[in-house]
Amino acid sequence: MPQPVTILFYNEFWPSLPQSLPECPWPCRLLFDSALLPEADVVVFHIPTLCEPVDVEERPGQLWVAWSMESEINYPCLADAAFMQQFDLTMTYRRDADIWVPYFGPGTPAQIQAPPQAKTEPALAVYLASNPHDRSGRDRYVAELMRHLPVDSYGRCLRNRTLPHDKGRRSKLETIARYKFTLAFENSIARDYVTEKFFDPLIAGSVPVYLGAPNVDELAPGDRAFIDVTHFGAPVHLAEYLRDLAADEQRYGGFLAWKLRPLRERFVRLAESVAMHPICRLAALAARRRQAG
Repeated sequence: MPQPVTILFYNEFWPSLPQSLPECPWPCRLLFDSALLPEADVVVFHIPTLCEPVDVEERPGQLWVAWSMESEINYPCLADAAFMQQFDLTMTYRRDADIWVPYFGPGTPAQIQAPPQAKTEPALAVYLASNPHDRSGRDRYVAELMRHLPVDSYGRCLRNRTLPHDKGRRSKLETIARYKFTLAFENSIARDYVTEKFFDPLIAGSVPVYLGAPNVDELAPGDRAFIDVTHFGAPVHLAEYLRDLAADEQRYGGFLAWKLRPLRERFVRLAESVAMHPICRLAALAARRRQAG
């Protein structure tokens, strides 16, 4: 029986993370009490709630992991080489992380191939944003866009509609499925930072109008799957384009046609590469390093 890998979540952990992961190819033990740090083989630090030098001593043989799903624009310490030197591994949204944790999972390819529903809302576009930390200028852009295009906004930012029975993500997907376009604007613009803002409309069958990562197309599941906001000079020009596109069912349908074709092989491979839970991938990496001595 292989020796279990003990992983401690020092200052934060996923709310949905179970106390054990029996499907891991390598047995692992998860700890959530920082007082147990001496027992851990791996210590995971949640950087957005840390962002300061760690004031504990690393035990010989331990692996310290910097974990973050937030962009380095919002948390500059992620791009601070001196700060990041404290850690042996990274576990982030960045493609060059030791453990890559994207905002999609192994089930996403099947989900996004579901056929789109009828577009029943009078407004052409929907916007859902509640995070007040806006480093991309999205709220200012959307406010101007609303002057030229009907947009329903359900989040805390620029709200003009409410969900009568909000059941979380299920309600979100059901809502945006009724709109031709979803304003998929990230809260900051950073390479690889492609969140559920992009993937949820793809799943729901609404065309994402995207503002965010400059390399978003590398994570797109098909050709012509989204509209890039940066291709338009001002909100009024984007509004004109969306109105014209919505009025032409054949042209509009071209942005959903990818759902009827095989997904991009690159996207399928990326989804397969994260089929295993990220904690399991972390445990396997730690076990390999331990075996290598």
